[in-house]
Amino acid sequence: MDERLKRQMEFALEIDKEKNVFRQTHLSGHGRNENDAEHAWHMAIMAYLLKEYSNESVDISRVMIMCLIHDIVEIDAGDTYAYDSEGLITQKAREDAAKERIFSLLPEDQKAELIALFDEFEENKTAEAKFAHAMDNLQPLMLNNSNGGADWREHGVTKDQVYGRQSKTREGSEKLFELTDRIIRQHIESGNIKE
Repeated sequence: MDERLKRQMEFALEIDKEKNVFRQTHLSGHGRNENDAEHAWHMAIMAYLLKEYSNESVDISRVMIMCLIHDIVEIDAGDTYAYDSEGLITQKAREDAAKERIFSLLPEDQKAELIALFDEFEENKTAEAKFAHAMDNLQPLMLNNSNGGADWREHGVTKDQVYGRQSKTREGSEKLFELTDRIIRQHIESGNIKE
């Protein structure tokens, strides 16, 4: 096997480990915790289906790749719960180290390409990154809503925390933020999200 293909296959096998990184969000129907790979797949499909609601025209293939790779770093860095203030302090350093190790398995051109897409997602400045972030926020919100807000209740999440995170949804899609806002308000009223 030539060196390029060998490195690509090593990366492909390495990212299988993403299936073992479990998130705080539960599958619909009060199922088990979802894993990072399921989350990435789900939001990539959602991005394709909901692309018409992006605030700006987007290259949907770039959005979908961002969705698929954005949590690969959690193989090393672990999942940081969106509302874990202590974990968020060290998240970037942990993810930067993981990004370098994992993407370095690839040939240099593909490493550079995927790191650029990862960094674009993290910087959240392009239309594609903003729409990918909208999916990253909407997907777990949708699952939590389908489960009666159980994850918010379990973690004692507040209105300010949820709206703080969902501000990125608005940057990617006003229409999807309207949906998000309705869901959040329902859960505040029912006591699942604390005032």
